[in-house]
Amino acid sequence: MALKLRKSRVDPPPPICPLTMCMKLLGGAWTPNVVWFLTACPRRFGELRADIPRISAKTLSARLRALESKGVVTRSVVASSPPSVEYALTDLGRELIPVINAIVKVGQKLKEDAAHESRPARRSAARASVARGA
Repeated sequence: MALKLRKSRVDPPPPICPLTMCMKLLGGAWTPNVVWFLTACPRRFGELRADIPRISAKTLSARLRALESKGVVTRSVVASSPPSVEYALTDLGRELIPVINAIVKVGQKLKEDAAHESRPARRSAARASVARGA
């Protein structure tokens, strides 16, 4: 016998779901990291590569272009010799900082919970080993 389908009590989302829009903005690999490292001050491409050592130049370039096209990051050419480019957060980009901070807090809590859950298992295994006379 199939279960009866319950009616949703959540308000229907607007035609373009704001959550979906935000997640599309932050959803790409390394995108939150790029935003995170631009929170304090503008950074040059090489500085961002040093900040995020595991990201490839191709991926970083793609993320910066995507964030620029979405209005999250600005790209400014600095008149120097040799010329360089700096990336900075726009007002929209700065609005993402509390969101990323909240994600970091939840991630830290999940990490702590996982560490607490694995400790008793290790102790139990050690006790069983001692009890067996190993």
